[in-house]
Amino acid sequence: MTAPTAAHDRVALVTGAAMGIGEAIAEALAADGLTVIVSDINGAAAAATAARLCDAGFQAESLAMDVGSPDSIAAAFAEVARRHARCDVVVNNAGIAKTFPFVDFPLDNWLATMNINVTGTMLCSQHAARLMLRHGWGRIINIASVAGLRAVGSGRTAYGTSKAAIAGLTRQIAAELSEHGITANAIAPGPVDTPLTKVLHSAAFRTAYTNAIPMKRYGLPAEIAAIAAFLASDKADYISGATIPVDGGFMASGARGA
Repeated sequence: MTAPTAAHDRVALVTGAAMGIGEAIAEALAADGLTVIVSDINGAAAAATAARLCDAGFQAESLAMDVGSPDSIAAAFAEVARRHARCDVVVNNAGIAKTFPFVDFPLDNWLATMNINVTGTMLCSQHAARLMLRHGWGRIINIASVAGLRAVGSGRTAYGTSKAAIAGLTRQIAAELSEHGITANAIAPGPVDTPLTKVLHSAAFRTAYTNAIPMKRYGLPAEIAAIAAFLASDKADYISGATIPVDGGFMASGARGA
């Protein structure tokens, strides 16, 4: 079987796509002509997002999946194979984050964060890659974070470590699959205005973070989605194994001020 030659022949699955960055990525891919599977642990919310995309004239459908459950992941990708016999693009966006002081960091949250953010990403990539290998073409896009490239604030022991692991996982996938026409890349957003950051970031932390960003603002979900859409396209054919910060210059900046 041959690789799909046009975007409208391709199927993309986005995890955690009911809202926030995932929803923006699903919309960007749909706007590029892909059939987008909006996946989320909240099946009703995923269905609502897919319906909104369909109402806008795009090709979209929903699929309930818990990336913290290997059985749920396996069942979801079996359903993708049944519906489409292919998965050309997977965007591993689903994740969790809670903050606790390092010396008091609870083991149960550490394990849950690693299970969802890292193991879930690995398993979704693995299942998607098996379908991609059938056609000799694919795009695996993982959502990391600048918190995985440098320590950001306090309390992010599990989250930051999980996002660092995603960057390493992305390189390993790229090393093994690029020769088969499958690229793997990660996006490392800086702070983005989403429902999660509105809960997780206190007013004081938001001010401190904004001041550390040369552009002096949080990003928008659409700005992350634009990079995901590029990495999913033919224009990114020769990019694999990269982790790309999208952070308003945060990673490039050191001490601020005159």
